[in-house]
Amino acid sequence: MRFTKMHGLGNDYVYVNCYEESIEAPALVAKAISDRHFGIGADGLILIQPSEKADCRMVMYNADGSRGAMCGNGIRCVGKYVYENGQVQTARMNIETDSGIRRLFCRTRNGKVNLVDVEMGIPVVEKREVLKAGDRSFSFTPVNVGNPHAVLFYTDVESLDLADLGPLLERHDRFPDRTNVEFAQVLDAQNIRLRVWERGTGETMACGTGACAACAAAISMGLVKRKVVMHLTGGCLDITWANPGGPMVMTGPAAEVFRGEISLKDFLKS
Repeated sequence: MRFTKMHGLGNDYVYVNCYEESIEAPALVAKAISDRHFGIGADGLILIQPSEKADCRMVMYNADGSRGAMCGNGIRCVGKYVYENGQVQTARMNIETDSGIRRLFCRTRNGKVNLVDVEMGIPVVEKREVLKAGDRSFSFTPVNVGNPHAVLFYTDVESLDLADLGPLLERHDRFPDRTNVEFAQVLDAQNIRLRVWERGTGETMACGTGACAACAAAISMGLVKRKVVMHLTGGCLDITWANPGGPMVMTGPAAEVFRGEISLKDFLKS
């Protein structure tokens, strides 16, 4: 199996070009290759496939092998890959995902894609809820941006133990299909510090859909303006929601780390 390792702000995935490769049991492959000690090391696996509805299709698997509907950092890397490899000839493209078709615009420098704008759809922000877990209570905002999120606001997210809080909320009975969890700290009207616990993976350095969900929740509460810089552990994303009836736009980098080839059969056995 030939693969490409790419990341968006440290949110890294193994990408496989399924125009050229055929992958059986992708859930098992995702779990094996994501292991950072015995595998390639990644937050999951993303397959780039032909599409009858769009320029190409993105299929995502989390590090635990579960299927993900959408990945904001991942889709930027898919845009970079298909543009630079000539599978899509234009900087504007449509990419099919399990949560619908997303429109992208690839910004280039010296023939290489360095930034990508993604129309992430219209966030669905629900009323705040209080969730009880053991002897603790959590106030959160449910948001859907093609996948589920629970957004919580704190005055100091750096001090939080996400290894404790993340699984507690991700797997709570309130979320039968589990959820992504965002821990947000509003710095001012245009800046938010964000840490993310991703469903099926754990804490990641960045999450594009999580950044959009947290921004949407903050806007709905009147905490920030409609253009916000999201400060994630791996770097910054620009999020703009100019019109509440229109799509939210995410802008951020995409980077290739390396390419390689493995004997998948032997690899899975080991």
